[in-house]
Amino acid sequence: MTRSTSPDRSDDLRAAIEKSGYYPDVVADAVRAALAGEPVESFLVHHEPTIDRDEVRRHVTVVVLTPSRLLLAHTDEHEPDDLLPAPYTSTSTEAVTLSAVRSVVVNRMVANPASYTGASIPEPGANEAVVTIGWGGVGRIDLEPAACGDPQCEADHGYTGVVASDDFSIRVSAAADGSDAVASLLAFAESLSARTIGGPAT
Repeated sequence: MTRSTSPDRSDDLRAAIEKSGYYPDVVADAVRAALAGEPVESFLVHHEPTIDRDEVRRHVTVVVLTPSRLLLAHTDEHEPDDLLPAPYTSTSTEAVTLSAVRSVVVNRMVANPASYTGASIPEPGANEAVVTIGWGGVGRIDLEPAACGDPQCEADHGYTGVVASDDFSIRVSAAADGSDAVASLLAFAESLSARTIGGPAT
C-alpha cells in the first residue's frame, strides 16, 4: 500500500481534543490506541451535549482519516449505576479500511443562495452540513406502497423502496456549532472523498 505524503497532524488532533474540554485524556488515549501508530491525515472533533430529562449529558465524536483507515471514536458520560458506583465514561472505537468505504454523502444547506459567492477560508459557504459515510456495516430500508400509472387502479402492487448504507452520519450548523465547525466538517468530507477515489487503496 502506498503511504500518503501528507504531514502527520497528530499534534493538531490532540490540540483539538484538548480544546473540546471533554475528558481529553480519556478521549485522546482511546483514539491513540485505535490509530495503532498510523499518522493522522485529517480529523474532526465534534462535541455535542444532549439533554436527558433534567440532566445534560455530553458526547464527543472523533473521526480520523489515516493513510489506510477511517477511525471513529464515540465517548459518552454516565451517572453512577449498578455497573459502576462512580460517574464514568464509555468509549467505542471503530476502524474501517478505506477500501471498504462505499459512499460519502454531503448535504449542504445555503441560506440566501441568490447572493452566494462561494466558500472562502475560513467561511464554509454553507450554513449547515450533513455528512453520511457508508461502508456496509449498517443498512437502512425505506419502503412505501408501490403504485402504477392508472389513478383508478385498486390492485395491490406490493412495495417499493430504497436500500441505503447509513453507517455514520454527523450534522453541524453555523447557528449551533459555529461556521468553523461547518468548514471543518466539509473539509474532512473532501479529504475522505479524495482518498476514496478509484475504489480500493493501492
